[in-house]
Amino acid sequence: MKWINHIIIGGSLAIAFNPVMIPVAVLGSTAPDWIETIIKKFGYPIVHRQETHYFVLWVALCLFSLLVADIHNIIFWFAIGGLSHVLADSLTVMGIPFGWWSNKRFHLFGGRLRTGEAGEYFVSVSVGFLAVIIGYGSGNFTEQKFFPFFYQWHNLYQDGVIDGYEWKINRFKFI
Repeated sequence: MKWINHIIIGGSLAIAFNPVMIPVAVLGSTAPDWIETIIKKFGYPIVHRQETHYFVLWVALCLFSLLVADIHNIIFWFAIGGLSHVLADSLTVMGIPFGWWSNKRFHLFGGRLRTGEAGEYFVSVSVGFLAVIIGYGSGNFTEQKFFPFFYQWHNLYQDGVIDGYEWKINRFKFI
């Protein structure tokens, strides 16, 4: 799958359950590929979709994060992003390795998607749409939760922190 689709899927999982962790989940959703690049830079030969794409590795990291004192669940959401990456890659024809003990590839739902074709974009948009539905149902789209990194100009005006003029000139500025 293309990076943009990994980003959409990983970010969508965080939007649905914990919007504050969107950057961490997005970083994790691209991690199997950029970790692979870092390993190659140190001169170690590594094949694409091999060691960094082991399914059991990302599941183990998710479970490990539940056992350690991860106060803000940063490790957990990073691991969820990585797990979303390998699960998305398992939908493709190439598939992913399940673990280091087997040369067989794991294909989710038959592995019919091809990288760069319309099917992978359909999957990522569908996951994003489903995440929005779940997010609305769980109440995660209230202003304070969903926009944790943006100024809340309306709320600042309502609370008397800024005046009407400042609200008027800044109301459409998001950052």
